[in-house]
Amino acid sequence: MFGIRFIKVEPTDFVLQYKRGSVVREGAGLSFFYFGPTTSLVRIPIGSVDVPFIFEEVTADFQEVTVQGQLTYRVSEPTKLSQLMNFTLAPGGKDYASEDPRKLPQRLINHAQVLTRASLKSLSLRNALGQSDSLVERLLGGLRESQTIASLGIELLGLSILAIKPTPETARALETEAREQILREADEAVYARRNAAVEQERAIKENELNTEIAVENKKRQIKEAQMDAEKAVQQKKREIREAEMAAKIALEEKNRELVALSTSNAREEADAKAYAISAMMKAVSETDPKTLQALASVGMEPGQLVALAFKELAESAEKIGQLNVSPELLRELLSRENTR
Repeated sequence: MFGIRFIKVEPTDFVLQYKRGSVVREGAGLSFFYFGPTTSLVRIPIGSVDVPFIFEEVTADFQEVTVQGQLTYRVSEPTKLSQLMNFTLAPGGKDYASEDPRKLPQRLINHAQVLTRASLKSLSLRNALGQSDSLVERLLGGLRESQTIASLGIELLGLSILAIKPTPETARALETEAREQILREADEAVYARRNAAVEQERAIKENELNTEIAVENKKRQIKEAQMDAEKAVQQKKREIREAEMAAKIALEEKNRELVALSTSNAREEADAKAYAISAMMKAVSETDPKTLQALASVGMEPGQLVALAFKELAESAEKIGQLNVSPELLRELLSRENTR
């Protein structure tokens, strides 16, 4: 009515009101009335915006890859952006009057693609597929240092690469090679496991042999110790026998000396007795037999004297004509004999 309109923007939108070529009002989340025929409104979104992208590039080894990702940005200086791109609202206040707001994400995608192309030219296919994190760091650093993006008043919040995919034929070739590599690694793992099992078995056998050797050494040491002990016992026994033999020898020596001394003493005693007998016999031989007989009859009993008398009579029987012995004498002799 009469050209007066009302506008209300969200807190994530920055609005500038131009009147007669000058900014009369600006800010985020404003609401106000304005006169449409003489007013131009510029609305710039200042919230974060996610922009997905996908494009194809070539690696250093001339392999085509598809890069898919997403970047996140926000307008940090809306006034600067309003001076470089047209974010003016149409007279209705809902749509934009130009295509610049829709071209801004594509500008960022194009710049990211240029940086991606420069990075992939220095990477082979395998490195490009396996170094997405380093590629993200390069792209993010390049976008933040870009003078073009800085001149638009845009702050890059983040960038992520969701996938880097080769062509289907290359992918199948890589899959085949990777499969063969995995199978080869599996075979190597089986071989390594078998080798480990063999090594472990060998180690077990070596341990068993070492144990047996140690046991045999212990047995040998024990046997040697037993032999040494037995040798020591035999040595002690031999020393004891030698000591006993030495004692017996000493005893026999003493016995021999004793026997020799006894023999010498006996010989001297026999010599003394023989000398005494010889002297006595010599004295007897020089004595008259009658005297000796008389001496021998000293102390004899009557019967012995009678017997001696009968002996002398018998010796002189040729000289005796007749001998008369009274019965009383014989009876007396017989009675004395019986009493003995």
